[in-house]
Amino acid sequence: MSSSERKKKIHLFISCLVDNFFPEVGEAMLRVLSGMGMEIEFPQNQTCCGQPAFNSGHRQEAEKVAHHFLDVFGDADEAIVCPSGSCVSMVKNYYKELFHDDPEALSRAERISSNIYEFSEFVFQRKEDLSFDSAYRGRVTFHDSCHALRELGISSQPRELIKSLSEVELVEMTMADACCGFGGTFSIKYPEVSKSMLQEKIDSITNSGADAVVSTDMGCLMNIRGLVSRKKLPVKVLHLAELLAFEGPK
Repeated sequence: MSSSERKKKIHLFISCLVDNFFPEVGEAMLRVLSGMGMEIEFPQNQTCCGQPAFNSGHRQEAEKVAHHFLDVFGDADEAIVCPSGSCVSMVKNYYKELFHDDPEALSRAERISSNIYEFSEFVFQRKEDLSFDSAYRGRVTFHDSCHALRELGISSQPRELIKSLSEVELVEMTMADACCGFGGTFSIKYPEVSKSMLQEKIDSITNSGADAVVSTDMGCLMNIRGLVSRKKLPVKVLHLAELLAFEGPK
């Protein structure tokens, strides 16, 4: 199916981290998707996908939140786009487990699972609709988030989008697919292990010679940005949407 034959309307699901701490990522997504000619629907009553409660073993609480997600997005015929691989993976892979004994909710979850996309995955599939170039100039390296890579199979898509930018050079860091140590509550339960993993990731970033690190999950980027800031390293930390929509000087 050609790009022109696809439905142009999409539904935007903003993750908790983007909504509460990094609204600029949501704004960058809007610029990119609007520039692709998409009609964007943003349901105002959306909340969390339920992943934090689910991962912490609070299944009943996770079910309540996930039911609300299904109520908000369950009737959407168009694509649902989200800036977080971990949130998309929760909906695609774990709602089926969460609702295994609830046939009605399971049916809705299975329908939605084929209709929700991580941002880079969606944009790459429709890359011919990208009508502008990023103003960013420099060398960037890419960090693979665990959920996007291991549970959604997303690896080449964001890299190809970066390579398409005229003034951006992609340089691969060593162990780009190694975890940054965030892992949601993992960083709280095992802080020393998390710190060690994060330091290894920062070393890989700085040794790459890149002036920016890009990823597709704000959990990873928040973790990386924290240590970059504390060490006062001259490295920008950007979501892919921010890189694609970059308008100002480097």
